[in-house]
Amino acid sequence: MLYRKDRYGNQLSQLGFGCMRFPKTPSGQVDLKKSEDLVLQAHRLGVNYFDTAYVYNGIEKALGDILSRNPGLREEIHIATKLPHYLVHSISQADKFFDTELKRLQTDYIDYYLMHMLTDIGSWEKMVDLGIIPWLEEKKRKGQIRQIGFSFHGSSDAFIKVLNAYDWDFCQIQYNYMDEYSQAGRRGLEAAQAKGIPVIIMEPLRGGRLVNLLPQQAKDAFAQPKHGENGTVWSPAEWGLRWLWDQSGVTVILSGMNTPDMVDENCRIASQVQPGCLTEEDRDIYQAVKDVVNKSLRVPCTGCGYCMPCPHGVDIPGIFHAWNAMYTESKKSGRREYMQLTTMRHKQSGVSSCVRCGACEIKCPQSIPIRQKLQEAKKDLETPTYKVVKAGVKLLKMW
Repeated sequence: MLYRKDRYGNQLSQLGFGCMRFPKTPSGQVDLKKSEDLVLQAHRLGVNYFDTAYVYNGIEKALGDILSRNPGLREEIHIATKLPHYLVHSISQADKFFDTELKRLQTDYIDYYLMHMLTDIGSWEKMVDLGIIPWLEEKKRKGQIRQIGFSFHGSSDAFIKVLNAYDWDFCQIQYNYMDEYSQAGRRGLEAAQAKGIPVIIMEPLRGGRLVNLLPQQAKDAFAQPKHGENGTVWSPAEWGLRWLWDQSGVTVILSGMNTPDMVDENCRIASQVQPGCLTEEDRDIYQAVKDVVNKSLRVPCTGCGYCMPCPHGVDIPGIFHAWNAMYTESKKSGRREYMQLTTMRHKQSGVSSCVRCGACEIKCPQSIPIRQKLQEAKKDLETPTYKVVKAGVKLLKMW
């Protein structure tokens, strides 16, 4: 494992474990045994940065249980978690959230504590007006918080305003070869680097979409042997991670690893790649892939789930996943996925359940016009065959 330094010289594994995607049981709960095995495997391979958040359902508690079952592990890793500032209306509420996080994680300090999902300077200024700065600094003085940062979803202009609004220890942004010039983007990354502020990368593969949903033409472009490496062929995941680690402003890349093979592959790459690793030929391949992907996608959803739960039961990320699959895989596979997703559940969760309330759009980090896109998806996905099957399933449930 290769390491990069934080603001105070601490060595952080350049691969971090994004715990949000811990394996789940069939009932939707965190599979503690599988998650524990993955955490220990990653730790053995050198990963020392583990990221979670208050709003990740069951994840903080699961990580805390894993730490309690493995004495000594807590002292060997760094935990990052987040304050849901959008739910905070007083400092006493901030205290309650923070105390709950400590209890869930079974620890008395947080190494890296973030204001979760700032979108503009106004969301930070609201917290400042509540007194969050002295609150944070008191926690830091007591050792309950080691470093203070923020995660961000918004424009590069807004990111730079937030970056300059406080003496942050670190920040976290969405960044990958498809988002080079969206959200905080390269401009934001370089602005943070110029200030000496470490940058943690989330969505390096867009929730796996830059691996699993790449058009075949893009996969073919990536499948070229690397002649300088004895004919090695990099996987799409490796291409995505190498693009990031090639940049010296990147400190840690978070990966939501949920299989042993994924941990092995990502740790292998993280043990080899340093800034300046890419060639001009490599960059041409990235551009070719970007051109192909941009022609194929219907909606830039990463599957992060911030829009959920929908008050009317619409499975927004699942619907967008199926819709994109129609154009990156095949119409048949996308429509089949949508049919299984929306008709086979106890409560149907298709676009027809959407009342266009807009609750989802307020929370979407990608600023997707979800209501509009759902209606567009409906036209593609809800074919006459779908409607017949849906009606048949409904009748079966009534019997």
